[in-house]
Amino acid sequence: MSASVSGRPSADDLLVLLAVGRSGRFVTAADELGINHTTISRRIAALEQTLGGRVLTRVTGGWELTELGRDALTAAEAVESAVKSLAAGADGNRVLEGVVRMSATDGFSAYIAAPAAAQVRRHHPDIAVEIVATTRRASRQRSGLDLEIVVGEPQVRRATATHLADYRLGLYGSREYLREHPAPATIDDLAWHPLVYFIDSMLQVDDLDLASGFVPAMRESVTSTNVFVHVEATRAAAGLGLLPCFMADRHPDLVRVLPDSVVVTLGYWLVARAETLRRPEVAAVVAAIRSMIDDQRDILAGQG
Repeated sequence: MSASVSGRPSADDLLVLLAVGRSGRFVTAADELGINHTTISRRIAALEQTLGGRVLTRVTGGWELTELGRDALTAAEAVESAVKSLAAGADGNRVLEGVVRMSATDGFSAYIAAPAAAQVRRHHPDIAVEIVATTRRASRQRSGLDLEIVVGEPQVRRATATHLADYRLGLYGSREYLREHPAPATIDDLAWHPLVYFIDSMLQVDDLDLASGFVPAMRESVTSTNVFVHVEATRAAAGLGLLPCFMADRHPDLVRVLPDSVVVTLGYWLVARAETLRRPEVAAVVAAIRSMIDDQRDILAGQG
């Protein structure tokens, strides 16, 4: 990489800032660019000297752009766009490439994110999508992640939060379980049934915690941090499971009980930095996710 010319930032330095600004971490940026951590530090220092101010500020878990850094990032994105425009496929269309890292809940990861990623790969085979399946609040710092899908409207700083879709939870029992235990006819009858749901002490998402509020008298049965465990434990007759309808309705051995009385509606939200969403490869993944959601909106709402 060439050194900066006094008064004019180096394009290479700007691309380094772009990588750090998107990931929030020097190590991640170094891996992406194929250079070492020391070179990243040196390039950022050179850019700051040229621009006459700080472009990054240290925060818990990584780095955030300063106001000057955000201005420089706009120029960096123009440089990146110009460089990538030189790469085109045989059909003359722009070739998209890179790694898109996202986190999402287990169910969303399996039934929305994974097929969306496969769709992106069919059209853009040089894009790799990494999916971290986890159920948690939106991160205060999005270090190492491009996209986060969370349950419930998040309170975020230096990021955008966009509502993607609502989905419903219902109460389900296996046919085997309901043969051995009379199906509840009222909410009060639920006191006689064990509940399959999240581990209360480990649940980090407020909306999911509140979702079970209608069944305070139900005793816990099998609990887990993973919603696929909830589904399989319910299918194995461990009790009544409070399950996403779009997951439970795929299994003919599960029967929804009290469908008119137990209806919990939650929302999926997309969280990302504004500069990350402008990356063409990230935009392609987000578009595929939206398309997948549109195709499954009735299923998510428990009407499929």
